[in-house]
Amino acid sequence: MKFGFVTCVQLGLSCLEAIYEIHGSVDLAITLKDYQARNKSGRIYMDEFCKKYSISLHKTSNVNNQDVIAIIRKFEIDWLFIIGWSQIASKDVLDAPKKGVIGIHPTLLPEGRGRAAIPWAILKRLNKTGVTLFKLDEGVDTGEIINQVEIPIDDKVSATVLYDLVIKSHVDLMESTFPLLENGSVQLMEQNDGLATEWPERKPEDGQIDLTGSVYDAECLIRAVTRPYPGAYLMQNDKKLIIWSAAVSDVLPDGIEGQDFLYFKNGYLILLEVEIIFRPSAST
Repeated sequence: MKFGFVTCVQLGLSCLEAIYEIHGSVDLAITLKDYQARNKSGRIYMDEFCKKYSISLHKTSNVNNQDVIAIIRKFEIDWLFIIGWSQIASKDVLDAPKKGVIGIHPTLLPEGRGRAAIPWAILKRLNKTGVTLFKLDEGVDTGEIINQVEIPIDDKVSATVLYDLVIKSHVDLMESTFPLLENGSVQLMEQNDGLATEWPERKPEDGQIDLTGSVYDAECLIRAVTRPYPGAYLMQNDKKLIIWSAAVSDVLPDGIEGQDFLYFKNGYLILLEVEIIFRPSAST
């Protein structure tokens, strides 16, 4: 069985490293040209890793270019992983490997197709989420499921913690599934569209706290969009207050000053970590 791997970020490289940790291997790696996406979060360069393991490395400006399709066919790739890659694979790319293209999505598909999987899992107060390895098709997260791993979550989890658990689950899933792909024993399962849900994209402005709402909703929002996301916030005149961490209290603790809490109709929100960004006033 021959494998290819497309990535340009640390998450993908971590999955690739996991393959070699269990003594697997890939025949071809594909990544962006060096000058592209230099400021992309988690951007990595594959040269050193590929040299260490004698992997053929191909650099391209777009995964849908003809040079990519040609080299996949030249290497007679059976399965092609695409992980941590923002460009959507075309049908020509999906059809280029003999068996198909594999992606990873950070929910338990068919639940949570779409975007912002980690914030939504917290905002929806789920008691579990997970990561799904699946065969890509032309839909959005609709392909056949190869394997899944569950992540239990509670009502205190933050996006920071859940993000790390999701990354670890990517690696665990790769380690447990790659041998099945390698020996041809993996079983694909169609998704039940009747159980599917779609989660929309979230924007930074969706993190604004509603002081007229519930203190519990505000605290949940703060946990959902804390680092590595843009953060929940309030606007106060010429200041933007980004609240990275907070706790709910029924009463105001002793020693808490006015700038250290927010009042809601059903409780107090104690501010534990706040970043203040000053904005130029309209008169300047």
